[in-house]
Amino acid sequence: MTPAETQQIIDVLEKRILVLDGAMGTMLQRYNFDEADFRGERFKNYHLSLKGNNDLLSLTQPEAIAEVHRQYFEAGADIVETNTFSATSIAMADYDMQDLAYELNLESAKIARKIADEFTQADPQKRRFVAGSIGPTNKTASLSPDVNRPEYRAITFDELRIAYKEQVEGLFDGEVDLLLVETIFDTLNAKAALFAIDEVQEERNIDIPIMVSGTITDASGRTLSGQTVEAFVTSVSHMPLLSIGFNCALGAEQLEPYLKRLARQATCFTSAHPNAGLPNAFGEYDQSAEEMQALIEDYLKNELVNIIGGCCGTTPDHIKAIADVAQKYQPRKLEVSI
Repeated sequence: MTPAETQQIIDVLEKRILVLDGAMGTMLQRYNFDEADFRGERFKNYHLSLKGNNDLLSLTQPEAIAEVHRQYFEAGADIVETNTFSATSIAMADYDMQDLAYELNLESAKIARKIADEFTQADPQKRRFVAGSIGPTNKTASLSPDVNRPEYRAITFDELRIAYKEQVEGLFDGEVDLLLVETIFDTLNAKAALFAIDEVQEERNIDIPIMVSGTITDASGRTLSGQTVEAFVTSVSHMPLLSIGFNCALGAEQLEPYLKRLARQATCFTSAHPNAGLPNAFGEYDQSAEEMQALIEDYLKNELVNIIGGCCGTTPDHIKAIADVAQKYQPRKLEVSI
């Protein structure tokens, strides 16, 4: 992005609350895709089962991914996330598809870019943005997966950096507007992602706005790797950030006290995209759009956020309800200009 384009996003954020989209996985479940759908023609004879590899659908069912983006924009979202939450060589190794990582990010970004541009052209006064989704991978750099070997690590910082760099290059080439390092349960993983982003920016002599979003895993108020809200913010503040926030794990009600602490400390914009409540006994989310809207309104009344959206269990109905109430409130004011 050019400095002018980055400034455009900052200008919008200073004027109003931006709305992020909702869950991609929740929407894809509605299609009831079977194994053949996940495989498509290209992977028809693949040697492993591919059902559940949602990121692969950007190659095998691109119209479905485009339609999900379209529905979220129609619901009032300003920003949609690319279908790349697990599109690193590390996560894709579960399907022996690590070689597809760059292509998955490139094509996913292109799909989102196309739909965003369609909506911007239809209403030039409201530009729509694409955030490149960078998930935490299925490995942790800070903790051992083996309780009998506390010193053991399943992944190194360098392995994470290399994988994230490939992902970032694909997202850049697909022309995303922002990068969203999200669902951070291990800050060391996130620091590897930020290092990779910095490398790509330096090599290409470009800057891109970066959003960072951590995950408070339970009522302890800490991330999985043990950091408090304040420690998490400090750990990633070496990097110039567009925003910092929290997503996933908790519903809007449970997340609010941690957002209050975040809003007091952060010197950049803040974001939140909580789940639609807590999962029931079947792992499903029952919170309605109206119930979530009422809880989110508390965030807005207290000026806790600049960017608001939804995570697990949220749908275009939830995002529409959030967008409707968000336009009634002022964004959180920055005490220090970014």
